[in-house]
Amino acid sequence: MGQGEFDHPQRSSNIHNENNMAKTGTKTKAAPKAAATGTKPRKAAPKRKTPAVKPPSGGPPSGGLVIVESPAKAKTISKYLGRGYRVMASVGHVKDLPKSGLGIDIEHDFAPEYVTIKGKEKILSGLRAAAREAEAVYLASDPDREGEAIAWHVAEAVRTGNKRIFRVLFNEITARGIERAMAVPTVVDMNRVNAQQARRVLDRLVGYQISPLLWQKVRYGLSAGRVQSVAIRLVCERERAIAAFVPEESWSIAALLRIEGEATTFWARLIKQAGQTLALHNEIEATAAVTALNWRSYAVSDIEKKERKQRPTAPFITSRLQQDAVRMLHFSPQRTMALAQQLYEGVELGAEGSVGLITYMRTDSVRISPDFQAETLDWIGREYGREYLPATPNFYRSKKAAQEAHEAIRPTSMAYPPDAVRAALATDQFRLYDLIWKRYVASQMAPAVLDVTRVDIAAGDFTFRATGSVIRFDGFRRVYMEGHEEGIKRESDEAESAESEDGLLPVLSVGQSLAAQEIRPKQHFTQPLPRYNEALLIHDLEEKGIGRPSTYAAILTTIQEREYAERREGRFHPTDLGVLVCDLLVENFPDVVDVGFTARMEDQLDQIEAGEAEWVQTLRDFYTPFSQTLAVAKTQMRNMKSEETPTDIPCEKCGLNLAIKWGRFGRYLACPGYPDCKNTKEFVETATGIQIVPKETLTNEICGTCGKPFAIKTGRFGRFMACTGYPECKTTKPIGTGVACRTADCTGAIVEKQSRTGKTFYSCNRYPECKFALWDRPVSRPCPACQAVYLVEKASRGGAVRVICADKACGYQEEAAVVGAGTA
Repeated sequence: MGQGEFDHPQRSSNIHNENNMAKTGTKTKAAPKAAATGTKPRKAAPKRKTPAVKPPSGGPPSGGLVIVESPAKAKTISKYLGRGYRVMASVGHVKDLPKSGLGIDIEHDFAPEYVTIKGKEKILSGLRAAAREAEAVYLASDPDREGEAIAWHVAEAVRTGNKRIFRVLFNEITARGIERAMAVPTVVDMNRVNAQQARRVLDRLVGYQISPLLWQKVRYGLSAGRVQSVAIRLVCERERAIAAFVPEESWSIAALLRIEGEATTFWARLIKQAGQTLALHNEIEATAAVTALNWRSYAVSDIEKKERKQRPTAPFITSRLQQDAVRMLHFSPQRTMALAQQLYEGVELGAEGSVGLITYMRTDSVRISPDFQAETLDWIGREYGREYLPATPNFYRSKKAAQEAHEAIRPTSMAYPPDAVRAALATDQFRLYDLIWKRYVASQMAPAVLDVTRVDIAAGDFTFRATGSVIRFDGFRRVYMEGHEEGIKRESDEAESAESEDGLLPVLSVGQSLAAQEIRPKQHFTQPLPRYNEALLIHDLEEKGIGRPSTYAAILTTIQEREYAERREGRFHPTDLGVLVCDLLVENFPDVVDVGFTARMEDQLDQIEAGEAEWVQTLRDFYTPFSQTLAVAKTQMRNMKSEETPTDIPCEKCGLNLAIKWGRFGRYLACPGYPDCKNTKEFVETATGIQIVPKETLTNEICGTCGKPFAIKTGRFGRFMACTGYPECKTTKPIGTGVACRTADCTGAIVEKQSRTGKTFYSCNRYPECKFALWDRPVSRPCPACQAVYLVEKASRGGAVRVICADKACGYQEEAAVVGAGTA
């Protein structure tokens, strides 16, 4: 059975119970198969309370053992501590729930049964030995819930006698940050530990009790998760909304106006008629308006000029960093967090050694320490001039549930601007550091000042409007502009901005006469919400209160690894499997996949951390109704393995009509006469019905090995070309497209391939020398509009296919066939 929702061999979100870790390395007995839905309670087991790490007596000593999570972090910290300190790494978590069985004693306060992670026995042994010799132990795992859990694990594992054990929180791995943390050591925060324990148990209860149902009803190896299932529901619901969307038509009218007697022109947009907002619904209305305008005179009726201040945005929190890294750097959230971890733990800067360049990267707080803000303002004044300093230091308000003990993601020192450390950083490290640096510095700068001009032009009872703006003072824009989600690109025309290229309008005066040089109507259609990309999905998860900063990257990775969604051209498309699992969970576990319910659970975890709720009671409140729902689902959930959808396609072997069934690789056609008749077929759904995909299609291409014709076949890893002389001749090759590779100086050809997740794509046959690839099938003919050397096929979810120009700037498209997919 698989791990919980966000299990990781080095950093899974778990903690342990004191009664279950007295003996390091103790293995729990492998649970029987039935244990997937519960653990048999032990009658004599007493109720357990989470043991707290007792505060050490006296002040902190001047030496001891410091235990961190990663070796890289240990290396950086070592250079800042004196000779009396030894720094070692736990390499993430040292305890975990067992891989087999639920690992939770539901009948006794949900007590977790933890075992030492495989391979960590030696690490624990070394930590114990070092702790015995140390004057004191400092637990310096990451400053979040998960880090607190690791600190508690390690404390219980290395505790001997009256050993003094401290907890220290390094928000930044710098001399200043380490000195401050070591000067005021604390103890393990048991509220934070309990919040993490509650999350861990919740995820295990959901994942380990719903997943076996999916194995039984759909296919082996599927998983359900408390948060991942909500995320895939969002993706599926967005896809359905797109499919159901009915576009509405509208028209706009723009006029290219010229000042009488001059050559200067500018665009204005028609907005009103007879003082009322004008809405043009169809071509007839637009044509009538254009006809009426052709006979009107134009004059400036009103001019409004005003100053507008544009204020900078707050420094990065985790979710905003992930979103902007997607938009501006094209980094996946997982890649972003890996790079940020490296920048936080320390990067080698030549003679200076390892230096932590940014503060802790898992945070939802926008707070900045006053002393570092003062340092920043001094740097801005020296670097850009006093005019770039705000009148008062900028202050940003964090959301209600933010952990204000943390700071926003910022540089650790103004002495390391990006260009100064560029040579020491890998390319992607530099790009992310540069983004963090600029966002932070801009957040502390003065606002930009823009002069905005709005001009209204009267043409009889019609009113046009033109706007223009010019930057009077660039302010924070000198350093950084926030990234924006593209979403669906709206149709644009000159009238939408009503600005000339430099953002300026000509000098005009009220009453001045103008001439209409051109009147241009344009048709528009409303657009559906865009499919989620990584930035949009993180944004919505955060807005809806689903997950926390440390979980977003894992959520997006999980729904793809489970094959519930796939990314095409950077957007999430739910797979047939994802839609099916989502529907089954919504039907049978409406609370578990309800956005509001999941958000409320996150709030309760925050309350546990704040000491306002008790973790065991929170679990009881969840599990009582959940266990009842689970019992009903076991008998009422649809069994997709036995469910069949009849068709009118006869089986050529026995005459019965084939039926659509679900299998390991998705939907396929099968004879209902199984096991007497084992006939199966692949199929595609089109607008005209179901079409069978032949298992072998002869081609005109001849095998160069034996001279027999090639055939297109379908195997476990997709379609391929194979010699019909098999098994005597085993020659195979990818399916060609007839399109030459477009990479400069490459002599290869584009062939059909299949990704690890089963998605068909097209790439150069000279890979890895040439890495040209695309998702859409290329068509071997030039574009009629721009003569681009090839076109591509674009398929919609409904099956319609358009053939479009490979050059997006061209815009040429034509209707093609209809396609769909199904696999046996």
